[in-house]
Amino acid sequence: MSTVVPLRTPARRAPRLALLGTGVVGSALVTRYERLQAAERPLPSLAWLANSRALHDCAGSPQRALDDANRAAARTDDLPPWAEAEALHAGDIVVDATASDAVAGWHAEWLSRGVHVVTANKLGAGSTLSRAQAIAQAAADAGARYGEAATVGAGLPLLRSLRALVAGGDRIHRVEGVLSGSLAWLFNHYDGMRPFSNFVRQARQAGYTEPDPRIDLSGEDVRRKLLILARAAGLPLEQSDVRVESLVPAELAALPLEGVDAALGQLDAPLAVRFKDAYRNGGRLRFVGRFDTERASVGLQVLPADHPLCGGSGTDNRVAIYSDRYDEQPLVVQGPGAGAGITAAALLDDVLAIAAAR
Repeated sequence: MSTVVPLRTPARRAPRLALLGTGVVGSALVTRYERLQAAERPLPSLAWLANSRALHDCAGSPQRALDDANRAAARTDDLPPWAEAEALHAGDIVVDATASDAVAGWHAEWLSRGVHVVTANKLGAGSTLSRAQAIAQAAADAGARYGEAATVGAGLPLLRSLRALVAGGDRIHRVEGVLSGSLAWLFNHYDGMRPFSNFVRQARQAGYTEPDPRIDLSGEDVRRKLLILARAAGLPLEQSDVRVESLVPAELAALPLEGVDAALGQLDAPLAVRFKDAYRNGGRLRFVGRFDTERASVGLQVLPADHPLCGGSGTDNRVAIYSDRYDEQPLVVQGPGAGAGITAAALLDDVLAIAAAR
């Protein structure tokens, strides 16, 4: 009688986690990672982290690796430090906490290798349509996951809600929202009495805007978020399909960064006029991104006080989704839309979801 020897299934290799970006979001992610690790949450091991200057192994202490990377001297060559790391393999997870176009250009490549990508970088799915389509195709072909909840609304269930509606056969009519936490804060606080530039400086000091606040005020960040939402709703919009009204005068836009603070007063007179016009008509100023099946736009709007986008406070994002199901009364998603802590939490939520699905 022959003995049947059971086939051995090879042990599955434990996924590794790699972090790109050690700025405010990357730093907050390391802090939260160590907190979750102490609470014995089932996180993949953080193998290494890197910024534009250095790469460090995290075997000893992620926080120590973070500190070392942030103290590293600038590099003189063009090769990014993470290019020198041990290759990522299928099942590993790379977290992009940068705002780098070069790093976003690697998303599709990593996905094609079966490496999961979790990102707060809007230059992946919110850049050119061809890049967004390549990312989606690579993920589908390789069975890898693309976690981008942190790109819009700092992890609010916006993308998930849109995709669930579309998957359920609902037809999206339009989406409109306050998609920038920094601009939400500015227009929730601006009273028309004090200079707008003072509020911009206050928002920058609080960390709500980029170090160069023109990035927020230009509307480009909102355009990227709107493109991500529109593409999730099934609209293949190109960047040029979105009309953007910048709040930055041409003269201010042309200045080097070191000259921006002294010139922020150029914002004051135009914003004061617009605030007074809105106030006289009982309206409120909100910086809104909007798309429907025919057009898409980003810019400052005067909305009635009872409009769905006039609720909220602080840095709240507030998005209204109109569809067959939500026709007269929209589905409104609201919550904090800025802050390194909530963005890092959204990134690690995606990491945990991917790890749990193995």
